[in-house]
Amino acid sequence: MSQSKANRSSRLSSRQNTSPEFTAAVSQFMAVTDQPHMDATRYIQKYGTADAAINAYFNDPNTMFTASPTQSRRDTTTQSQGQKLNALFDGYKVKGEPGDSISIDGTIRLCADLGVDPEDVVLLAVAFELKAPGVGEFTRAAWRDGWRSLGIDSLAGMKNILPRLRRNLGSDYNYFKKVYLFTFDFARSEGQRSLATDTAQAFWGLLLPHAIRGGALAHVEPDDGENEPIAGDVTPSQGWSDKHTEWWSDFLDEKGGKGISRDTWTMFIDFARTIDPKFQRHDFEAAWPSTIDDFVEWAREHRLTE
Repeated sequence: MSQSKANRSSRLSSRQNTSPEFTAAVSQFMAVTDQPHMDATRYIQKYGTADAAINAYFNDPNTMFTASPTQSRRDTTTQSQGQKLNALFDGYKVKGEPGDSISIDGTIRLCADLGVDPEDVVLLAVAFELKAPGVGEFTRAAWRDGWRSLGIDSLAGMKNILPRLRRNLGSDYNYFKKVYLFTFDFARSEGQRSLATDTAQAFWGLLLPHAIRGGALAHVEPDDGENEPIAGDVTPSQGWSDKHTEWWSDFLDEKGGKGISRDTWTMFIDFARTIDPKFQRHDFEAAWPSTIDDFVEWAREHRLTE
């Protein structure tokens, strides 16, 4: 343990157990390990920080608990899963690189082992599930916690769950929206408030066609944006299509600008789900970002008159 970590551990352990920092560390430990409060408290008292305590919990097979026999058996299973996931993580972590994370090189090897292209849209769902801090990067704690929440502790299990994640991403609007909103921060360059336009276009190019094919972007009436797609007289031709995605990309190329704001990124999918194919019912008085209003005017002038 470094001197700074040792000092932090000493300071934290010396405080009262009711301090906000100590309580937060105990809560984090309990959330990741599913251990009772008593054991979580002991771990934080001993190791000082949540990260150090969690790593000790998953890496030490001889740790003693105060739990019941049933809980202990579950602890053993959880610990075994943690050890397997740690081993997988270490296999993709490039030796010698600073920090405890998998970098882009390790992620490319992971993709090869999973049999998926690094630009496969399903990897956005994986990144969402594992709380990836950036493109091609995974941290140990989030890797372990994310795969465990999916019930996965092996490479074979990871391969097997990809079709389900891909299907949910394409067909389930609520899941698609979670992954879509996550993507803004995931893809954004560190220190930037907006998403670079070319980066946004690339991710729209991955996400939108998949959601169109699967039905997650099926048309809904403007007043029912959070409801299920309307059946009956609403056909796929009445909703957003690949043609509209091309128009959107052409407009952004022509418009230029510094980037895509969070507001534009967030509201775009509501716009795409509710707009009619000829853009006749767009409400310019509604609270749409100006970029979307400008796009409707541009499309009416440059595409819908062709």
